[in-house]
Amino acid sequence: MAPITLACVVLPATALLYGLLGLRRRQDARRYRVASERCAALAVDPYYVAADRWWPEDDTQAAAARLLLAGLATVNHRGNLSLTAEGTDPARTAGHPLPDALLAALRRRTAPTAIDNIALRDIAFRTARQDFHTAYRAGLPSPPSAPRRELGCLGAFGVLLLIVEISIICAALLDSAPRGPEQWAAAAATALALIAQIAWLGHYDPQRDTAGPSDPLAERPAQVGLHPALAELASQDPESAARLRTSRMRTRRSRNRGRPRRRGTPTGSEA
Repeated sequence: MAPITLACVVLPATALLYGLLGLRRRQDARRYRVASERCAALAVDPYYVAADRWWPEDDTQAAAARLLLAGLATVNHRGNLSLTAEGTDPARTAGHPLPDALLAALRRRTAPTAIDNIALRDIAFRTARQDFHTAYRAGLPSPPSAPRRELGCLGAFGVLLLIVEISIICAALLDSAPRGPEQWAAAAATALALIAQIAWLGHYDPQRDTAGPSDPLAERPAQVGLHPALAELASQDPESAARLRTSRMRTRRSRNRGRPRRRGTPTGSEA
């Protein structure tokens, strides 16, 4: 087969493949843009956003910071949280389910305790935290879905035909050497088009069609900064913010369960 004839067949086929790929990506970009605009207009709870962050900036740390800012709890130099006089009042709340759950956990304690001790060992607090995030996640809008592209065997058969077409064109190119500058140019264009078709096969992913575009709401935590309660506490009371970080590194309770020892009382080693 003449190189010019091969070029007339391969070049339009390559342009059609990449045209379909560009159309699909344009549709996905449009759906993602619409979902991003809807997500930007949605006021997401900052405690939900901070749920997947590491412990110095997560939702539990933010709940403890909110209790300190509200004057319902204090933290000592060892990182133990204790209730204030206002915090012991059952009528006082923090105004949010997550800080309220942490406040209830402190009220169940008979002595000051560290935050990580509650986060790891208090089943009621862990259940309340999980219930809050589950209920809030259920009320969020669903992620953008991709259009139905259930090609099934037809899509696999089309890819198989493309592979057969690439094999036939490669064999035809190697069958005879081009003659003249026009045939050499057509052969070079055909070879580049075949390389482009092989590269197109790398972009073919049936699972991506069913998964749809990415969810902008899931990308929101990475775009949002520090929780407002943590930022406010760090600016108003840096010492308490540092003590809260210490509180997340203490998971074991001492013998007196966090109660301050009386002066003059000998410790176990002194006895």
